[in-house]
Amino acid sequence: MDVSYAQNLEDYVLWRALGDKTDGFYIDVGGGHPVADNVSCFFYLAGWRGIVVEPQPNLAGLYAHVRPRDRIFCGVAGDRVGEVEFHAVDRLHGMSSLDARAASAAAQFGAAHRTVRVAMTTLDELIGQGAPPRIDFLKIDVEGAEALVLSGLDLARHRPAALCVEAVAPGDMADNWSGWEPGLLASGYEFMLFDGLNRYYAAREAGDVIARFPRVKPEWGVVPTFGLWERAPTNVNHPDHDLARRLTRGFLAALPGLDRALLARLLLGEVMIDPAAPATPAARRDVLEALLPGAAFAAVRARLAERQAPNIGAFCESVMESDHFRIALARIAMSYDGGQIVDGETI
Repeated sequence: MDVSYAQNLEDYVLWRALGDKTDGFYIDVGGGHPVADNVSCFFYLAGWRGIVVEPQPNLAGLYAHVRPRDRIFCGVAGDRVGEVEFHAVDRLHGMSSLDARAASAAAQFGAAHRTVRVAMTTLDELIGQGAPPRIDFLKIDVEGAEALVLSGLDLARHRPAALCVEAVAPGDMADNWSGWEPGLLASGYEFMLFDGLNRYYAAREAGDVIARFPRVKPEWGVVPTFGLWERAPTNVNHPDHDLARRLTRGFLAALPGLDRALLARLLLGEVMIDPAAPATPAARRDVLEALLPGAAFAAVRARLAERQAPNIGAFCESVMESDHFRIALARIAMSYDGGQIVDGETI
């Protein structure tokens, strides 16, 4: 294994246990981003495929573009089929949870959360929709709702060879496995390892997996960790550095002519504003700070805030058609589109 994409070397531990395979199958519950802090990404690159459960549409939607072999369920895994309230944390998506208390813990990091309705299904249902007979590993990271996920899995019928289950409470990191571990042990799973965040188990009948499973938490740095690398355009050692530089130059050079709807999605991605919502002063402020950020545009934002619009979508279009927004794009592009000669390259 040459690199870990996971938060706590989970992929390294599972790769050691499951061996060098090019056709494995995983179930990743709480998949998050398809690459960043992702337990199954390394396996996908090795030729595997699987089922990914992720309730946040902006993250779940990325898999079709990044990992098309995977089957995605945009919702949560639980004890029934239906709908449930989900607490989505702004920006810190890894803290989103079915547990409102867990999501509220994000406030200490300056992040708010919204409560939305999402689809729920069971692992039994997902597995029954075409999963192969052998499931190499099941990983569950759902910020305190692990017992609910496991309650929808019949371990007498479906026997993942290895389990990786987050085992500490969100926020205070207290032990959180006493409610569900006895059920795993009674179902014929043996405890293998606790890494401070997750508890690992192997099916009793998977003797080859048990024999290979690490029993001691791996030392940090045993393999490079992708999540700690600087961004690709600025880190010359990043494997995608040259591609990122070329993309950055090309994107910035094309700014003045880019589709305005695309630009709005790029700039408003973290604001999450419904275009049909009323153009309230607060919503106008959010749009202006996203489209024309920084002290240099303070006076401009104050003037544009007075523009009339029937809804926030129309207000956004009005701001993007303003002289100040158009010229700002061209000022950025001029160093990359041939309009300005710059000594040396920074990107």
